[in-house]
Amino acid sequence: MNRPRPSKRLAFADVVVTGLGAVSAAGAGVARNWAAVLAGVSLAQRDPALADVPSDLTCRLPDSVDLAAEIGAQEMRRTDRTTQLGVLAAREAVADAGLDPRLWDGARVGIVMGTSSGGATSYEEEYFRYAEDGPEWISPLFGISAPMGLLAGYLAMVLGSFGPNMVVTTACAAGPTAIGTGRQLLRADMCDIVLVGGAEAPLTRMSLGSLYQMGAMSTRLDAPERACRPFDAARDGMVPAEGAAVLVLERAADCVARGGRARALVAGYGASADGFHLSAPDPAGTGAERAIRMALADADLTTGDIQHVNAHGSSTPLNDLTEGRLISRLYESGPAVTSTKGVLGHALGAAGALEAVHTVLALEQGLVPPTANLDELDKELDIDVVAGRPRELPLQAAMTHSFGFGGQNAVVAFTRV
Repeated sequence: MNRPRPSKRLAFADVVVTGLGAVSAAGAGVARNWAAVLAGVSLAQRDPALADVPSDLTCRLPDSVDLAAEIGAQEMRRTDRTTQLGVLAAREAVADAGLDPRLWDGARVGIVMGTSSGGATSYEEEYFRYAEDGPEWISPLFGISAPMGLLAGYLAMVLGSFGPNMVVTTACAAGPTAIGTGRQLLRADMCDIVLVGGAEAPLTRMSLGSLYQMGAMSTRLDAPERACRPFDAARDGMVPAEGAAVLVLERAADCVARGGRARALVAGYGASADGFHLSAPDPAGTGAERAIRMALADADLTTGDIQHVNAHGSSTPLNDLTEGRLISRLYESGPAVTSTKGVLGHALGAAGALEAVHTVLALEQGLVPPTANLDELDKELDIDVVAGRPRELPLQAAMTHSFGFGGQNAVVAFTRV
C-alpha cells in the first residue's frame, strides 16, 4: 500500500486510536459510559441473581441493553455473554472509526481481545447442568462458546476480519496488554487495522464466591452505592462488574490517507510481572514501576510529562495503597488521578480497556472524571485524586494503569494528536 506521510505532528510509525466502543453498567455506547463516569455516581447494586453469595454487590448491565435484539436469538444460544458484550463494543468502535467491514481488506484486519475469566457464565451453567442432570445434558455448543479464544474468533466472523486473531489473558491487565500487542502488529506491518480491547462477564456464583472468600469484595451491603470507593480511607474491597470496550487502532499514515480521525496517539506501552504473589501486589511496587518506566521510555516522555493518571484503583486496601504510593513517588508532576471503577465497578479483564477509552476521552475533552465515593483520602497517600466533579485541564499526555492477579502489570501512555 502506498502510504503518504501524515502531518508533522505524527510520524509514519505512530499508531493512533480512530474508534471507540463501550458497554457497561452505564449502558451501551461510549456516550452513556462517559456521561456516567463524569457524573461520578456509583452504579453498584445488590444482585438478585447472586442472592446466595455472601456479598452480592455487582455492576451489571441495565435492562435497557437488549442483547437478544442486538445479537439475535440464534447467536445468543451459541455464544457466551462475554462474547456478546464484545460484539456490541466492537460494532460501535468500527462505526465510530468510519470504517465499513464490507469494504475493508479483511486479511489486513486483526483482532486482539483481552479477558480474565472468559466464558465464566457458560462454564457455570454447564457445570450445574452436568451435576444435576448428567453429562448427556451438556450442550454440544459448550465447547465452542466458552473457551477464551472464541471471543476474538467470533468477532472475526461477525466483522470479516481474517488477519491475526488472538485473546490475551493477563488477568485484570488484559485490556492494555491487548492494546500493546495490537500496536506491535501494526508496527510490524502485519495489519492495517487492529481492533483491541477487552470483554468480561464474570458475575457468577463461583466467581463472586471465590472473590468473597479471598476478602477481595466489598461487604457494604447496606449501602451498595457507597461500596466501591477507590483510595478512600474506608474502602473495604472491590465491586465486580461486567462490560466490554474496543478501540480501533491504525497507523497514522493510513488514518490520514483515508481521511479518518485520529482521536489519540498510543504513545507508549509497558508490561512486567511482579513475580511476588498470586493475588497480592508487591508492596514495593517494583514491577509496576518497571512497566510504567518502560511505557514512558517507549513514548519518549518523562514522569513530569504525565498530567493525568487513570489508575487501576480497585478499591481494595492493598492495591490502592501500593499504587497510590507508587504514583506519589514516581510522577514528579503530581498528576490528576482518577479511578473510574468507583462508578462502573471492576470488570476484571475488560476494566483496562474501558479505562483506556476513558483516558482517550479525557485527553480529547480536557476533562478528568471524578472518583466516586472519595470522602477521605487514605492518610498514607499523598496524591491528587479528583473527586466530587470533573476537573478541566489542558491535557497533553496521560497514562492508564492496569494491575492483575499473578503480578501482571500493563500500562499505556496516550497523548493528544
